Amino acid sequence: MKKNLGAKAILYPMPVLVVGTYDENGVANAMTAAWGGISEETEITICISDEHKTAKNLEVHKGFTVGIADVANMKAADFVGIVSGNKDSAKVEKTGWTVEKSSFVDAPIFAELPMVLECEVISYDAPSCRLIGRIVNVAADERVFNEDGKLDIAKLNPITYDPMNHTYHAIGECVGKAFANSKL
Repeated sequence: MKKNLGAKAILYPMPVLVVGTYDENGVANAMTAAWGGISEETEITICISDEHKTAKNLEVHKGFTVGIADVANMKAADFVGIVSGNKDSAKVEKTGWTVEKSSFVDAPIFAELPMVLECEVISYDAPSCRLIGRIVNVAADERVFNEDGKLDIAKLNPITYDPMNHTYHAIGECVGKAFANSKL
């Protein structure tokens, strides 16, 4: 029997996304968002409250990056999710991450994160906190590809957020091949 939980922001797995923007002075900012995902073939939707520094930065630069947080960067990703860019403009510097400028959008890439989506703002609606971005490029470290040249989730080693217990979990174990069984 299932237990009813009511209407809550619960979905598993919930990706841990590191949103990168530049502020009005060109200083890199990062925030962690867990409520987001692909919403169209080349679109991503992320919930970002308008009181975040990131929301203000999106108005100025119209570009952002979405880094995929992995086990190796869990503490830094958690840090940029807790510390406000409105209060600490040096929070990215404190993570030790290397900031690189995207070649595709006006936003920073954090070199230590193994995969990044480079996006243009399509729209941002403050009342609903809904950011929609057009994915113009996806880049990943060579080390996260398999011998067939495809991304390997085990090598990517992404983390997921558990909103019920406020914990992170690693993803990566392969338990079967999709489309392998045409019959049950």
